[in-house]
Amino acid sequence: MTYSTEKSPKVSMPMQELYGETETPKVGGFKGQQGIPLLLELLSPRQRPIQVTQDLVQFWQGSYKAVQKDMKSRYPKHYWPDDPANAQPTNKTKRHLKN
Repeated sequence: MTYSTEKSPKVSMPMQELYGETETPKVGGFKGQQGIPLLLELLSPRQRPIQVTQDLVQFWQGSYKAVQKDMKSRYPKHYWPDDPANAQPTNKTKRHLKN
């Protein structure tokens, strides 16, 4: 995690590990207070940046389809669901998911 005084904390992680998330993770919220949304740097299976977002819901509904198409062609052994907000998070390839 990277902290800055001007921006939200940034977290870099594989996109597949965020499947199933229906809202952007936040930090610092307690006792009814809103937390600060994390700036998410979504990574490919090779740990390369794919996308940066602070609105995961909008990403799943919007530009994910273009990212999904690109990732399916680059990493065909990995799971790229059509509905990532309702998919199980994973760090495995398709072959290992079946076992």
